[in-house]
Amino acid sequence: MPSSTPHPAPAPRDISGADAEDLALYREKFRRRLPASLDELHGPTHGVVDLPLHMAWSGMTSYDLGKPRQRMGLYRTVLHEGLHEDLPRYLNQDLLLQLWPVLRTLVGRTVRAVWEDAFPQLASRPRAAA
Repeated sequence: MPSSTPHPAPAPRDISGADAEDLALYREKFRRRLPASLDELHGPTHGVVDLPLHMAWSGMTSYDLGKPRQRMGLYRTVLHEGLHEDLPRYLNQDLLLQLWPVLRTLVGRTVRAVWEDAFPQLASRPRAAA
């Protein structure tokens, strides 16, 4: 009976060289999109929001802010896909602060880190229950 030698687990990736440069570029992409202040975010708080194709290129394009799941989906999409000029138009400071404890668990690690690094009031929000 042939013995099967287990394959060793892959070694943890050392973030250096090209990987570190890629990560830095990815972080910078989101950093460049940030508003100077959360006070700039004057987007809608109710109604239906239709996103342009450059943000809603896959999936839903209309979001009803009266529906919690759609509201969260809109914010997740805008944070990931929105350009600098889109953020004040589609995001609202009060809603972002309200949604952040859960929203931070739905966005990518890089998006979360960039926003929380830039805006300490987000990082200090009470975390969502697990």
